[in-house]
Amino acid sequence: MKWEDFRQSDNIEDRRGDSGGGGGFSLPIGGGGGGLGIGTMIVLAIIAYALGIDPRILIGGAQMLNGAGGGSSYSQPAPQQRAANTGTAGAGAPVDQIRRFVSAVLAENEDVWTEVLPAQKGIKFVPSTLVLFSGETRSGCGAAQAAMGPFYCPVDKKIYLDTAFFQEMQRKYGGGGDFAYAYVVAHEMGHHIEDQLGILAKVQQRQEAASSQAESNKWSVGIELMADCLAGVWAANADRKWQILEKGDVEKAVATAQAIGDDKLQEAAGRRIVPDSFTHGSAAMRVQWLQTGLQSGQIDSCNTFGR
Repeated sequence: MKWEDFRQSDNIEDRRGDSGGGGGFSLPIGGGGGGLGIGTMIVLAIIAYALGIDPRILIGGAQMLNGAGGGSSYSQPAPQQRAANTGTAGAGAPVDQIRRFVSAVLAENEDVWTEVLPAQKGIKFVPSTLVLFSGETRSGCGAAQAAMGPFYCPVDKKIYLDTAFFQEMQRKYGGGGDFAYAYVVAHEMGHHIEDQLGILAKVQQRQEAASSQAESNKWSVGIELMADCLAGVWAANADRKWQILEKGDVEKAVATAQAIGDDKLQEAAGRRIVPDSFTHGSAAMRVQWLQTGLQSGQIDSCNTFGR
């Protein structure tokens, strides 16, 4: 993927090395559609494997702490956490290759959505800030920890990313490569687009009114698959404008989408595959919707709730 010659976004908040980032906060974020995200499942499965214990014990325990049976890579705030202090980037924040990469990808997202969102939906794009952190920090939705994976908080309109997640993608889940990493950023930006379209708020209302966890999970799956599709919409439009994609890029992103499907994660954790427990969608569904966005470049093609 081509990115080195693109501008750097100013909407980066670098908290790496901030020792006061999030001490004293509990593990996950409660309320609404929040819960265990992809990163949580991955990290807990890795820890369980290393300790030689059943991954379901750790995963189930984390879900009990979180008060939810499923998860999402966007987070809803607990009521008492709506005014959480988000902190600021330190003056000595490091400027390195990974920050330059994330900043360039964020800038490409900003430039595409600045054009596409008004043209296709008649809505002005308002940028999101991307927070880089190490280990833990604070968000408008409460605690942000590496084990939660990347996520979007609709309260402060920020994306939270511990870039160690990229290393886990490369080592454990067949991911890796610049476009696969860019897909992760674009997926979280997809949640920001959903927020601007008013979809996140509507889905939260549906989840709160759900009669079962399985019904709530279906709404979560719709949100996550739509974010996958919107990541594809971004990539399609970016490639048309700047020819960013290189040979093998799409295949690497597809491999990543396959590896982090709920069915693959449950299988890797030694669990029985239970579709009603899915919160992000199966491997096949994630690939399908990423490719839908890539092929169409249209927001309206991403109606994951209508099929």
